[in-house]
Amino acid sequence: MIKLIKSSFLHEQETKKKLASFIMSAKTFSMGAQCAEFEKRFAAKQKRKHAVYVNSGSSANLILIQSLLNVSKLKKGDRVGYSALTWATNIMPLIQLGLVPVPIDCEVETLNISPKKLKEKINEIDALFITNVLGMSDDIVGIAQLCAQHNILLYEDNCESLGSVVGGQLLGNFGGASTFSFFVGHHLSTIEGGMVCTDSDELRDMLVMVRAHGWDRNLAPKAQAAKRSAHGVGEFFAKYTFYDLSYNVRPTEIQGFIGNSQIDFWDEIVQRRQDNFRAFEEAYNANDDFYPRRTAHMDIVSNFAMPVICKSEALFETYRKRFQKNGVEIRPIIAGNMTKQVFHKKYVSAGDECKNASRIHSQGFYFGNNPELTKKEVQLLVSLLKK
Repeated sequence: MIKLIKSSFLHEQETKKKLASFIMSAKTFSMGAQCAEFEKRFAAKQKRKHAVYVNSGSSANLILIQSLLNVSKLKKGDRVGYSALTWATNIMPLIQLGLVPVPIDCEVETLNISPKKLKEKINEIDALFITNVLGMSDDIVGIAQLCAQHNILLYEDNCESLGSVVGGQLLGNFGGASTFSFFVGHHLSTIEGGMVCTDSDELRDMLVMVRAHGWDRNLAPKAQAAKRSAHGVGEFFAKYTFYDLSYNVRPTEIQGFIGNSQIDFWDEIVQRRQDNFRAFEEAYNANDDFYPRRTAHMDIVSNFAMPVICKSEALFETYRKRFQKNGVEIRPIIAGNMTKQVFHKKYVSAGDECKNASRIHSQGFYFGNNPELTKKEVQLLVSLLKK
């Protein structure tokens, strides 16, 4: 069987040996030097000023939204646009924290929000939390320009698109902040883990506090002193003073160590995913049973998984059975149209139908694209994409 993922992380045996040695020699396992080093290295690789490491990509979304509320970039009742084709924990923090989710449909050819789709909703939103789906994007340069023109705050969920590049710029660097996931099977795996990246010093400091109880222990000394002075906090009580609404979503040193091992493979992971995708895409676009894929505007497509969108439900059944019969593990594209999900119907007022996301939901699936696919497996997958 060609599974969605083969290993917990790339070069698994080598990494396991290093991890076992680390565990035997480490003195502490709570968040510390390994996590801090991973943050530093990830920020440098992503080309952003700050990176804040947490225990999952979902937690990254949660602390980003909470931090934006804490620093008054958002306020309760603000309307936040989101990609209708996304993951549940992009929307749940919006609902949980008193914001109003506004679904925005995607384009079938890119699976992402386009400037055209955004324009249809631009007067209904105060912020946009866009998802860069499966390593792809639409015209995100145009989207960023449109948001700037209308004073719309832009943030990116880049959990599926680490390493993808548009216009010479990494996805995840077009908005005020971006989130990443290191769950098993994602580009970089720390088994569980997530990151928030930003260039804002203010937002970074709030993210650090929101990650751990709302205290100032992990701030730089200058920022600590300023916080304590502003609130009249003496030294004796400083470690147990909580400044704002927060959580405890800290990672461990074990996760940090794995991250530092895996980040060495960043370029290898991205290149292999891109090479596989281009082979898949060529066969896919030659088959008129499928809606064509549009990625010519992208410099690098660091594809998370290969989406297959059929032009009818009958064709969907045909290709779904073909892939499964040949031992290929497939699944729905992310989780389909989020407005169809049970929790969404319970908590969010009915909005647009999001026809394209619904079409992808009912007529699409994806198969795994991971850096451990063999040439023989890639050839089989290519053959299955042919008419």
